[in-house]
Amino acid sequence: MSGNSAKSRNNTGGPGSTSSRTGHTGGGADAPAAGTVSRRRLLGTAGAAGATGLVLGAAGGAAGYAATRDEAPTALTSVGSSEVMFHGKHQPGITTPLQARGHLIAFDLSPGAGRKEAAALMRRWSAVAQRLMAGEPVVGGAADGTGHDTGIALDAGPSSLTVTFGFGAGFFERTGLADHRPPGLDPLPPFSSDHLDTARSNGDLWVQIGADDALVAFHALRAVQKEAASTATVRWQMNGFNRTPGATTKPMTARNLMGQIDGTGNPKPADDDFDRRVFVPAGGSDAKYDWLAGGSYAVVRRIRMLLDDWEKLPVERQERVIGRRKADGAPLSGGTETTAMDLDKAGPGGKLLIPDNAHARISSPERNSGAAMLRRPFSYHDGIAADGTPDAGLLFICWQADPLRGFVPVQRKLDRGDALSPFLRHEASGLFAVPGGAADGEYVGQRLLES
Repeated sequence: MSGNSAKSRNNTGGPGSTSSRTGHTGGGADAPAAGTVSRRRLLGTAGAAGATGLVLGAAGGAAGYAATRDEAPTALTSVGSSEVMFHGKHQPGITTPLQARGHLIAFDLSPGAGRKEAAALMRRWSAVAQRLMAGEPVVGGAADGTGHDTGIALDAGPSSLTVTFGFGAGFFERTGLADHRPPGLDPLPPFSSDHLDTARSNGDLWVQIGADDALVAFHALRAVQKEAASTATVRWQMNGFNRTPGATTKPMTARNLMGQIDGTGNPKPADDDFDRRVFVPAGGSDAKYDWLAGGSYAVVRRIRMLLDDWEKLPVERQERVIGRRKADGAPLSGGTETTAMDLDKAGPGGKLLIPDNAHARISSPERNSGAAMLRRPFSYHDGIAADGTPDAGLLFICWQADPLRGFVPVQRKLDRGDALSPFLRHEASGLFAVPGGAADGEYVGQRLLES
């Protein structure tokens, strides 16, 4: 189970309200500068004033909507008040539920920057991430010399913001820590579906930002970029989105841009073997990799979906390509979304209900010696490509304790005959070692950089 937790604060003082938080330290870095107003204090005032507006909005139809929008502030909803803890056994953003907005950004260390500079950057990034995830503004210390909050998110709650940090293979060479580079960072093998742009792949440092509000996510992105200053330069950035929490009548697995329910087969935190599959265990055979205990490996792939071609297929054909019903995600062998696939079940004519080359069949743990990974993607849409088709698809992010036992065997199997492959193009790739969570008083990566 993850060592990070999320909770929702109700600023109107109702049954869900809390008066304190746990898991946060940092001394002076947590204290707002004189004359500043914290986002939390501002939200408390808005919440108290807006409780009546919510009641009017529910009862008064269009008139109530106009009143809450134009005349009185509305209370912070549970979506905005949800907070994820920065400190914990694992970094946030791995087991955190999917967020509505995401930014993925890779940096390369600047010429002349080494271990000392990298440690200072990780210290700054950790301090900023802790404040922002707690719903507090950035105060002082920016490496670019500005040292002030941009004000982008002053009137918003934490909105489940998470900031997650990882190290690419080049990071270890640049910091003189090559002996501490774990074997799991060995380069991924090539795949036939790869059309990789090296300028948008890999990187020395990787940051994943997620939030349920676009401005909160952008605020964190700007803060991370500003703190990098002369220590690291942006190599690539990708922006993604998911469905907003509460947009469906009941909680459900997310859909991707092909309209398919995506993520049904994910390992669950309640599974007995979840930690073994997703997180690097402590006490390995080589002490020089101890810094990665409680961490994970992130494989990041920008996968363009050839939507014009996909949407020409009738729904029945799409379902056979995937192996699941489009409406509810149930396997073609019957049942509901969560029903286990019966890979041997045949129809009246003797044909397998889930075709031999169906994506769900080929990627299933049963067909990959139990290989599994925690998929936690964002969709993306970057307009129209040069060929006139949508530049849209999936920012695929998967987490595993060992990529050679998680992503690699599954992708190799898909590469050899997945019915979905003709509709996908893998355009960028990255592999990052993500340290365990920072304990109170620590910064992310400290056990490596100060080893």
